[in-house]
Amino acid sequence: MTITVLGAGSIGAPVVRELCARSGEVEQVQVCDTRSQALERLHEQVDADQFLRSFQVDVRDTSVLSQIVQGSDCVISCVPAEFNPALAELCLDAGVHFCDLGGDDTLVGKELALDEQAREKGVWIVPNCGLAPGLVNVVCLHGIDQLDRAEAAHLRVGDVPLHPEPPFNFRISWSAERILADYTNPAQLIENGQVVEADALSREEEIQFEKPFGTMEAFCTQGGLSTLTDTLAGRVEALDHKTVRWPGHAHQMRFVLGLGLAEERKIGVRTHLTYRDLLVRRMRKRLGGDYEDAVLMRVLLRGEQEGRPTTLVYEMVEQYDAETEQTAVMRCTAIPTVVSALFLAREEAVSTGGADVPENVIPRAQFLQKIADRGLNVQTERHDDFRDVTAKRPLDGQRA
Repeated sequence: MTITVLGAGSIGAPVVRELCARSGEVEQVQVCDTRSQALERLHEQVDADQFLRSFQVDVRDTSVLSQIVQGSDCVISCVPAEFNPALAELCLDAGVHFCDLGGDDTLVGKELALDEQAREKGVWIVPNCGLAPGLVNVVCLHGIDQLDRAEAAHLRVGDVPLHPEPPFNFRISWSAERILADYTNPAQLIENGQVVEADALSREEEIQFEKPFGTMEAFCTQGGLSTLTDTLAGRVEALDHKTVRWPGHAHQMRFVLGLGLAEERKIGVRTHLTYRDLLVRRMRKRLGGDYEDAVLMRVLLRGEQEGRPTTLVYEMVEQYDAETEQTAVMRCTAIPTVVSALFLAREEAVSTGGADVPENVIPRAQFLQKIADRGLNVQTERHDDFRDVTAKRPLDGQRA
């Protein structure tokens, strides 16, 4: 089996390392990046170097890239999302399964529009394979499968620094552009059975996690649900997704954005830079770099089971691994992505091809077992009553 990874950056590199660490499943890993230093660093880090081939190539160079991906069992895109629709088409033409981290609903829509062509070719195009959207969506639908009737789904997930520093109490794990998109575009949710929109950074709430975290905050952002709103429309009365951060972060970001610093308006007539460009640069400078982190996830589902009110709680808390020097967000993004890609490569998806999101393509229970085998521990509890998503996870429930 050959897997090709596009991008050797903050997510692409851990994806490659995860693939090479499981060399019994994969005979060869190919990685493409424009930066020779990033590729050299990967070769130094990977223990199974004999399984790894690297190519210094720009993903926009389709003539070269199409030759590299030919014969791959699956291609994983870890490059900026704007390249994904074109890369999906390239893989479709090559007859190769394709998956990516997704997140941008407009770009994901372009990929999903390839469904008919992908079905005809027996190829899978699967965006949104990371953490949120991705793992959290699979957990949500898996939980709904366990209920006889689902009423509400509340998704809370976020990456936070272990050592927060004011005023923002936040660091950038991946992309400043993606953060700003999530913080400025409206979020979709379901209320009273209807799909509605909420402003980003709105509907703040306190949410409790065990030490060392305690009281955190959660608020609406775009991007975490992606297609899940459409999937559950008409099936549940309520659905929402909120991003978890250290207290005070939403207030500080509302202040910054309230000054107009995220506007796509040029700063002056003698420059092409916009206010948003400048903010992205300052965020990278002030909030970027290496740091120790944690990923906090809680999915709470309310409904009925055997005629009784039931709440299912799924929770995952992952922290920075000092031994491997891997961040929690790296693992929580790379592992679901790799597991999804291997399901596609082994032709173990729910059907023989098309364009869809992982929660509809990958067998959900098997997916959760595979990520557990790779070290992501999602704890599950069932309660014979209705619980509050914001509260500290109860410890007196029955294991689901």
